[in-house]
Amino acid sequence: MSLKAGIVGLPNVGKSTLFNAITKAGALAANYPFATIEPNVGVVTVPDKRLDKLDEMYHPKKKIPTTFEFTDIAGLVKGASKGEGLGNKFLSHIREVDAIVEVVRCFENKEITHVEGAIDPIRDIEIIKTELILADLEIIENRISKIEKKAETTKDKEAILELNVLKKCSESLNKGVCLRNLEFTKEELSLINNFNLITLKKIIYCANVNEEDAIAGRNVYTDMVKDYANQENAKAIIMCAKLEEELSEYDDSERIAFMEDIGLNASGLDKLIKATYDLLGLKTFFTSGVDECRAWTFKDGMKAPECAGIIHTDFEKGFIKAEVMSYDDLEKLGSEKAVQEAGKLRLEGKEYIMQDGDICYFRFNVSK
Repeated sequence: MSLKAGIVGLPNVGKSTLFNAITKAGALAANYPFATIEPNVGVVTVPDKRLDKLDEMYHPKKKIPTTFEFTDIAGLVKGASKGEGLGNKFLSHIREVDAIVEVVRCFENKEITHVEGAIDPIRDIEIIKTELILADLEIIENRISKIEKKAETTKDKEAILELNVLKKCSESLNKGVCLRNLEFTKEELSLINNFNLITLKKIIYCANVNEEDAIAGRNVYTDMVKDYANQENAKAIIMCAKLEEELSEYDDSERIAFMEDIGLNASGLDKLIKATYDLLGLKTFFTSGVDECRAWTFKDGMKAPECAGIIHTDFEKGFIKAEVMSYDDLEKLGSEKAVQEAGKLRLEGKEYIMQDGDICYFRFNVSK
């Protein structure tokens, strides 16, 4: 499963610079609003030292990391839902993402204008929040107007349930509360998931700072963003988009050396990926052999057949058993043969809950 994130924010907060840095795609970054006028989509590989180690051990023909897809849309402004700026026409491009990355300006720079005239990260967050709420509210109210009469006249149970959950969403959004902060039953979620509501998605606030504050790890603005994120049960990370863009030009060894020189212990991209995985409850399992070593992303709590289905639907349909060893055992013992001899290679059935770092070989029969 390829992870997808949508990048949002006001104009001139560093969205496209961040996008350039993490995807090396060269999206236009300019000192004026709406430099991004069409959605940019870029795919990055997720770094994982465990996959690199498997590559060293198995010497496969191919090494395939899991991927992370980013969509960068035009900067939103106050009143976008009413047609201000470029309006909310680009929000459709991020309705199918797994998470939202909101870039928040947390740096002073007189040469880069702020669309609101001054630096205030909480005000900026609230502006974006309002526009996303209004965009979702439009979809929900349109659906209510279509289904309300049917629910009242036919007394259809499913229509009534859908109407009730839509009204629950509408009430929340009208109070300024994002849907991700509500509790829904599985049945309710199945009814509203089809609408791809943006405020239902998990969010990460990316506090964009200057290089000095990135090395220090904070400033007064980032403290405000972190406090806000904590209240929202969201995640917040601190990074310098401009520095990340510079780092993206180096090869791995040069990048590590440069980061050590300036005292940076992790890149912004690494922090963003880790925060996203933590927020969404994502983990990684591996398949390995002489043909390829590959990383696969799965959701915490998934059982072996479901994870087999990530590779191919036939693997899930005809699942028999999974041969499983942990990466930690393989690294410690040095070879697959040593893992087997130590009794650490296991056969797991349909109820086995996959663990982060599992290395698997799935047995299946497509005739089943």
